Amino acid sequence: MTVSIRPLAPEDRGSCPEKFGFGSDFSDHMFIQHHHADKGWYNAAIEPYHNLNLDPSAAVLHYSQEIFEGLKAYRRADGGINLFRADENMARFNRSAKRMVMPEVDADLHLETLKQLLTLDAAWVPSQDGASLYIRPAMIASSSKLGLGAAADYIHFIITGPAGSYFKGGFEPIPVYVADEFRRAVIGGVGEAKTGGNYAASLYISEKMAKEGYSQVLWLDAIHGRYVEEVGAMNICFVYEGKQIVTPELSGSILPGITRDSILKLAPTLGYEAVEARLDIHEILQDIKAGKITECFGCGTAAVVSPVGELCYMGEQYHINNDQAGPVSRQIYDALTHIQYGTAPDPFNWIIKVT
Repeated sequence: MTVSIRPLAPEDRGSCPEKFGFGSDFSDHMFIQHHHADKGWYNAAIEPYHNLNLDPSAAVLHYSQEIFEGLKAYRRADGGINLFRADENMARFNRSAKRMVMPEVDADLHLETLKQLLTLDAAWVPSQDGASLYIRPAMIASSSKLGLGAAADYIHFIITGPAGSYFKGGFEPIPVYVADEFRRAVIGGVGEAKTGGNYAASLYISEKMAKEGYSQVLWLDAIHGRYVEEVGAMNICFVYEGKQIVTPELSGSILPGITRDSILKLAPTLGYEAVEARLDIHEILQDIKAGKITECFGCGTAAVVSPVGELCYMGEQYHINNDQAGPVSRQIYDALTHIQYGTAPDPFNWIIKVT
């Protein structure tokens, strides 16, 4: 398929602002293509950033048939641009599409188009320390229909925008509330797909606890209400005695995070044992009290690594490492970001150079 390019005139193009947060500023251009059940993908184009035109009866608005991804582009010291494990994001995008009964995209075309988009909007990739260009591929069901069932028409698009730290406090440990009543996803559901409903399900208690000072919510499994799953929009890891990094094993209701997978592969090269296991929240809290758990951190594309200083469960607070970021989480963060920004060797061939 040929991708047409309709760029803004040079004099109309913008560039990365000096100050930005996360998800509030967007680059000049976007990629978009359409799909119909009878003709496949068509009208693939890179165009100026614009609104989408949807009928009020579009299936996505009524039955939430949609998926998305999140990845980043990084500015190297030599001015070039890196992507980190973008092929894994493309593969997960298609797995999510299959689970949500949506058409898969050509992964190679997806990646090559993304490179073209980033080259065109290279001025938007920030050069500040710790900053990056956040990339959001998405697909929505656009058929005009109110009958329940998979749509016939879809829109796939990619937008980008500069991103600073996901949390206002940067690498400072965050307090986390353990959800003892509400649940995010269930085995057999769509928890392992990156679809908006998973995140919408988390908003009620997340917003409520934010007013009480908690940055994120730690979710437990929906069947027993005792096994650790995810924290906010991240996977979670516990460090035992500074030597072992343990994360919940994938169950079908946990999103298989790419940062999570990267840490599991990277940790042994740094001298740590990496373990996936079924984690009982009661045992975790006992191990925090006993001092066996010396650190805890969330991990994901947006924050990379986010130390956790406190867990609150049923009104009781459990403090980890005196609410301080520990050496393991810092070393994991540094090792990952050095690879992403090209300041350290890439032993896993994770980096894709755009320019």
